[in-house]
Amino acid sequence: MKKYIKFLMTGGLLALSIGCKKDLSLINKGAYTSDTYFTSDVALNQAVVATYAGLLHTGMWAREWYFTFDLLGYDAKNNQPLGGDLLQLAQYNFGPDQNQVGETWAALYQIIARANVVIDRAQVWKPDPSKPTEATDQTQYIAECKFLRAYAYFQLVNLYGRVPLRTHYITLPTPADINAPRSPVADIWAFIEQDLKDAEAGLPVTYSDANYGRATQGAAVALLGKSYLYEKKWASAQTELTKLTQAPFTYSLAPVYNDLFDDPNQDDGTKNPETIFQVMNQKWTDWGIGNQYYVFGGQETWGGKATHSDRAQEYGFNDWNNVHITTTAVKAFTYPNPQNPSANYIDPRAAFTFYGDAASGGQTQYCQQCSTGPVDFPFASKGYEWLKYEYYNKVASFGGPQSGINGQVIRYADVLLMLAESYIQQGNTGAVPLGLINQVRSRPSVNAPLYTSLGTQTDAMAILMRERQLELTGEQSRYFDLIRWGIAKQTINAEMQIENGTQPFQDKNVLFPIPLAEKNANSAVAKDISGDWN
Repeated sequence: MKKYIKFLMTGGLLALSIGCKKDLSLINKGAYTSDTYFTSDVALNQAVVATYAGLLHTGMWAREWYFTFDLLGYDAKNNQPLGGDLLQLAQYNFGPDQNQVGETWAALYQIIARANVVIDRAQVWKPDPSKPTEATDQTQYIAECKFLRAYAYFQLVNLYGRVPLRTHYITLPTPADINAPRSPVADIWAFIEQDLKDAEAGLPVTYSDANYGRATQGAAVALLGKSYLYEKKWASAQTELTKLTQAPFTYSLAPVYNDLFDDPNQDDGTKNPETIFQVMNQKWTDWGIGNQYYVFGGQETWGGKATHSDRAQEYGFNDWNNVHITTTAVKAFTYPNPQNPSANYIDPRAAFTFYGDAASGGQTQYCQQCSTGPVDFPFASKGYEWLKYEYYNKVASFGGPQSGINGQVIRYADVLLMLAESYIQQGNTGAVPLGLINQVRSRPSVNAPLYTSLGTQTDAMAILMRERQLELTGEQSRYFDLIRWGIAKQTINAEMQIENGTQPFQDKNVLFPIPLAEKNANSAVAKDISGDWN
């Protein structure tokens, strides 16, 4: 899939920027329209991959996504180099005109718009009867775009609440179409559920190596189960997520935790049988690929074919070092031993998550695979720094954005913990949820002491919350977890009060503000905003 997304960063815009029929007295008969372009398997495939390419656009996974939700979830805190709009996020000091708030909205709706085009055009395309694979491809393309559309609406409804529900491609939109009103949250969730049910029915369980990275049936099941969990439909979440633990699915935990965040080990099914859906990145090697700094707005324009991530460069302690891991996140890895609560235990996942000192459990060396040999991490001068998504085990510094490490969206450990939560939320704290949590702790490279009991429902949820924090630190999960559990304000304010003396989270921060650009462009939305926020 890396090849596909890499290709579409230059070619994909062509496939989807065409299509609006215009009433012109002079018609260029050589020009494409939405009726004449999407008439082959090749063209539709290009359009599907262009929809995936939206995951790397401004506001999304090439750069802004991890900053936004690591900072807001207080996994990360700003270092001195961090400034401007990102600093506003770190301080919860932003409004409707904040860049990332608007960019993420725009990128998600771009994915939706592209998905709508593909679904519409693929449904009217007539596959060649002499080519049996084309009918299969038609079903797959529609299902892939329904998955991506559901993913986009999942993020929109969680971040902004009521949003316009744009469900199909409109060749010539009217003013009423352009100024679509905000839909009830229940309607958006219902639309997400149906898209994911359709995607589950139409997607394959696996792909050939050439198509690795495309959304699978397992990805649709996982996102549908996650949607049910977020909607508090516990029994439905349990039923859906359980599917992933059974045939035909063969997911399991990656034996070595860091293989999930290693290029190329993350793409090796033997070393990483855990990933269910990830955003694919291609390592930048030279300017022939594209611009090394495309993440600053060069997608599909001056960036060329570059599709790498700059997270390693931005977070790396020997590079730009714009953020630190929070002390709160570090301290979470030390907790009472499940088998001897009177003694503290340092979770081994600490050494896969951050650099630190021996007392914290953090990794104390880097450059383990460098020709010069291992180097002691300078904790005295650096403090706690990020290791996850970094590759300082291979080089001492990066020299610019170039990481090919994929972004984990949903992986099997996440599914096991969500499944455990679905049981606990129904009052079941017995052997099944206990076994699911212990399964995550039993990863060979972690091998943490197992719980013998989850206790009461309150106790079980506390254990589950901690497990999700430790397992998924720095994976943009905690912000969403704290919001859906209803404890974001009290948790983040308490943690930030200890570290920097502030309590910036306000009641309104449970949702993002509606972006100023949307208010200016959509009169129906502009009339339906309370307190200049949401």
